[in-house]
Amino acid sequence: MEPGTKKTSSERDHTDASLRAERSNSDRVIAETLEGTEADADELIDRARSNADEVLEAARERADRRRVVTDPPPGRAHDLARDRALEDDALRDERAVADEILRREREEQARVLAALLPLERERTDRNLFTERTRSDDALASRDDFLGMVSHDLRNLLSGIVLNANVLTLTAREHDGGERTVAGMQRIQRYAARMSRLIGDLVDIVSIDAGRLAVSCETADATALLTEVVDSFAASAAEKGVSLELDVAARPLLAAFDHDRLLQVLANLVTNALKFTARGGSVVVRGERGATTLHLWVADTGCGIDRRLFDAVFERFWQVGENDRRGLGLGLHIAKCIVEAHGGRIWVQSELGKGSQFHVAIPLRAANVAKHA
Repeated sequence: MEPGTKKTSSERDHTDASLRAERSNSDRVIAETLEGTEADADELIDRARSNADEVLEAARERADRRRVVTDPPPGRAHDLARDRALEDDALRDERAVADEILRREREEQARVLAALLPLERERTDRNLFTERTRSDDALASRDDFLGMVSHDLRNLLSGIVLNANVLTLTAREHDGGERTVAGMQRIQRYAARMSRLIGDLVDIVSIDAGRLAVSCETADATALLTEVVDSFAASAAEKGVSLELDVAARPLLAAFDHDRLLQVLANLVTNALKFTARGGSVVVRGERGATTLHLWVADTGCGIDRRLFDAVFERFWQVGENDRRGLGLGLHIAKCIVEAHGGRIWVQSELGKGSQFHVAIPLRAANVAKHA
């Protein structure tokens, strides 16, 4: 079974379990409501009958008192007792008939409800299955479309970068080619940004489908950190920000996916440089604990409000409503990659004093192969 299928199946199992629990709770509430309603009705009937009996008994007592005053013949008293007994029998019969009618009505209502409830639930299940099928088809079509578009866009970008490189080499051979070289370098930077954006979109599709693969191999994370710092050294120098590597002890041996973890750190360093003013500093650190590899990127930038510590890892999150420095996918993807390693990522920050983004992954890959 594909990881995406496992993820979807797990989510649906959770949904179905919640639905069953809700239905069970609804059945219990309905049963309790019916029992309560019937109990209230029975209590009301008993109270009405008790009141009627009290009224009847009071009337009989008054009649008996009048009979004592008038002193009717003995035969008349016997006839009166017989009439009362007949009336009591008739009343009991009427009440028994009323109780039987009420019992049958309640049984009929329960039968109708028991028959209608499964039909209603069957229709709900059928609608749910239809919506799930439509959703699966829509996601599959979207994934296929994005896959084809991203492939074509990357081919076009590769052509742009290749031609820019050729023009750059040609321009250096002629006088006054500095402006051309500068222009070609800008094109290369824009193309690199577009390529990262396409990569982010593809990763989001993979995450949604549960196919964000990580392949862990034991390696020295010191080399990874060095690669990150070397890659961004020119960008940091251009912006006037100090970029340093701080490794307490070497080597930092651990099991990780080099390219994916490089993607995480590159994103963290990119954000650090983005929000650190000229004259500030960014430090990439790493240390090896007893069971985890701990990497983090610290900056002296603007900092993050404590209330936003969780929000920064959400999809499409940005600093402000009008921020156009990306789609806000990088940290969300980084979080998914770290979790695919069986680790966690978090932030510590104080407004005006900078931020530290921490990554901790197990030293050994424990049955972690894909993000699902």
